Amino acid sequence: MQTRRKLFKGGWVISMDPKVGDHRSADILVEGEKIVEVAPNLEVADAELVDATGMIVIPGFVDTHRHTWQTCVRHRYADIDPQIYFAEMLGAKGAAYRPEDVYIGTLLGAVSALDSGITTMLDWSHIQNSSEHTDAAVIALQDSGMRAIFAHGWPLVEGASWMFNSQRGHLEDIRRLRQQFFASDDQLVTLAMAGRGPEMATRDVWLGDLRLARELGIRSSIHMGAYARNAKVRAIAQMHEAGVLGEDLTFVHCCCSHDDEISMMADAGVTASLGVHCELNAQGIGDIPFDRLLAAGIRPSLSGDTETKCAGDMFTQMRHAFAYYRSWMGGGHSKTKGAPETMTMRDVLEFATLSGAKATGMESKIGSLTPGKQADIVMIRTDDINLAPVSDAVGAIVLAAHPGNVDSVYVAGRAVKKGGKLLSVDLDQVRDRAVSSQKFVLGLQ
Repeated sequence: MQTRRKLFKGGWVISMDPKVGDHRSADILVEGEKIVEVAPNLEVADAELVDATGMIVIPGFVDTHRHTWQTCVRHRYADIDPQIYFAEMLGAKGAAYRPEDVYIGTLLGAVSALDSGITTMLDWSHIQNSSEHTDAAVIALQDSGMRAIFAHGWPLVEGASWMFNSQRGHLEDIRRLRQQFFASDDQLVTLAMAGRGPEMATRDVWLGDLRLARELGIRSSIHMGAYARNAKVRAIAQMHEAGVLGEDLTFVHCCCSHDDEISMMADAGVTASLGVHCELNAQGIGDIPFDRLLAAGIRPSLSGDTETKCAGDMFTQMRHAFAYYRSWMGGGHSKTKGAPETMTMRDVLEFATLSGAKATGMESKIGSLTPGKQADIVMIRTDDINLAPVSDAVGAIVLAAHPGNVDSVYVAGRAVKKGGKLLSVDLDQVRDRAVSSQKFVLGLQ
């Protein structure tokens, strides 16, 4: 029988909690699902020892926006006009998805995220073609073993009627989901709404959708200000004028949202999610608004967005965020008043952890190695040839590490990856099912 107490011994701890601090060598005591203590040289009896020597130990990464159902069609659309992506994945191909395609795409994306140290992910699932499609996505997240937020969206059958000046309210099936799968909020997989907002729906509809989410007691994540066509909608301003902006909202992208709208977000406590690698790859989406968000006091979270256009791991997002901001601020662009002159590597690691925790409404549970929080822990090898010898742990993580350096991953105190290998997942079976699904989706069989 496995003990409920674990002692992570001798790791280079980057806690992301100023009160706990960083330690070149420290121990972490975990009891059940929670962190009990973080300090050097802990003496604990009757605990399972986890050898963390030679490891950087950090809180699990938090991905706040991933279209996980698309994972089996990886890397297809970055070199193609974005409108083709919308026409295909949110059009005929998405409409043709079977429940088994949703399941394996979601499972593949989730276990890949875990493999790279992402312990929490918001699955932005706009593939609700039937209740069977929806259930397949939820079950895949449960089967993966990760901490996940299932963000329930809309169907892609008759997709135009749901995405362009839509007069169709959010699917009532979300009520069934709340009762059947998410009766408790104290579980690994929880519920949110993938909302449409003023850029996609009529006023009565988006207001009704938001009321429904709040009636169910769940957060909403909404795409905002992506591509120039949406700037004139002033969707954030519309929501501000309706008096419905609030801390239970996360806006994704915001690239072409106006400065005054960013201020409205900040005043209302709305959080932001940036899919940096995909935003850099998506022609015409607009400039990533790091400087404008930071100037308004919003610490953005990061996401893998869609693996059809980018890499999904958080190391890639952090590296691109750091380089983008440094290049932008030093490249002669007009500086937003109040934006910091530079972005530090610790800022970026914060975006990938603590900011993500806030944007999922879990800042009291995850995002730092803090006593009382959930034991979502990632261990990164320092002796791998691309990192050794490590002189700055945060720098190694942000500038050079990759998923292959992730040795072990724990979610709520339970190991899901050890010694570089995922546990309880038949990767050969996952790969085979993913290949079969891709052939079906792309019409190759």
